[in-house]
Formats: sequence, structure tokens, C-alpha cells
Amino acid sequence: MRRLLGCVLLAVALIGCDAAREKPEMDMQQAGERAEGILDGTMAAIRPPVGWSYGNPSDTACSTGLNEPTGTTTVFRSRKIDTVVSGQRRGELLKQVREYWEQRGARDFTVDSGEGMPRIRARTADGFAVILQVGSIGNVFIEAGISCVEDSEMTYPRDTPGVPGSSVKPEGLPRKYSAHWSETAPH
Repeated sequence: MRRLLGCVLLAVALIGCDAAREKPEMDMQQAGERAEGILDGTMAAIRPPVGWSYGNPSDTACSTGLNEPTGTTTVFRSRKIDTVVSGQRRGELLKQVREYWEQRGARDFTVDSGEGMPRIRARTADGFAVILQVGSIGNVFIEAGISCVEDSEMTYPRDTPGVPGSSVKPEGLPRKYSAHWSETAPH
């Protein structure tokens, strides 16, 4: 959970909260649906497919900097890859995701090739931050979100952990094995 919060805070810093914006272009529900669409497309683009689960969603109220509410909220959704991705296959995974995002018009890429914990970040044409990050234990998270959209009620996909009514408990370690992604040496 601390790792996810850290990723969200990093993402908020990446995209910045424009509290001065008079009329947000979308509300929280629309932002959540758009983020889910980005994530669904990203997961479908990975070949061969990987197992995944919903990550804890995040929403953080935007303020003027003086803790005065603005009526807007930053919304993030995430996916956790449940398939073990070996260290030798991580570069391939990052390349596939980056190529998919580029094909969809993402720009402003930042790549951190840090040993063992690589990360890529970008911004979609409609202002969403997209992030793929590998954790210290090899767990892989993909996130999409946008800052300071109009406050509204939100719904979530079934099996989303951390939301009212959900009984799903996320696991920290990937546990599914793949003849492709989990093997230690690429062909």
C-alpha cells in the first residue's frame, strides 16, 4: 500500500494539479472510466498475455495550496501484473507497453532504467499520466490517472480492492507463471 501511495504521489508530481482551472473537462466518474480504458487497452496489448488484477484506486482532493478545496480531485486507477516477469523479460515488457502508448499518442516519456526497478512514464494526448513501474520484488504495476477533475460520485469495476463492498484483497507478489514471461533467459 505504501508503494502504491508513493507511485500515486510521484504521478501527481508528474502531471501537476492545475487548481486554477475554471472548468474541468471531465468529472471523476468520466476520469475513472477513461483510466480504466487506458489500462484495459494496455493489458490487452501485452503479448503473450499476462495475468493481472485490479489495483487499489486512488483519489486525492485538489486544493489551492492553502488547504482550501477546489471542488476537484485527482483520480488514479491501476493494474497489478500477477504473472511473474523475470528480470530478463522486463525490458521486453516495458518495450511493448511503451510502443502501445506511443501508438495511442502518448508523449513526454521519462524512462528510468534503474537496475531491477525500471519505470516508464508518459502523458496521453488528453492529459492522463501513464506509468509502468517494476517493484523491488519484481511486482509490476501499471497506472493511469489525471489531476483535478470535477468532483462527482464514482463507480468501480467489480473486484476492485479497497473500495466499499469489495472483498478482494490484493496480493503483493506475482504468483502466476508463464513459459514466456517467467523464464530466466530470452530465446
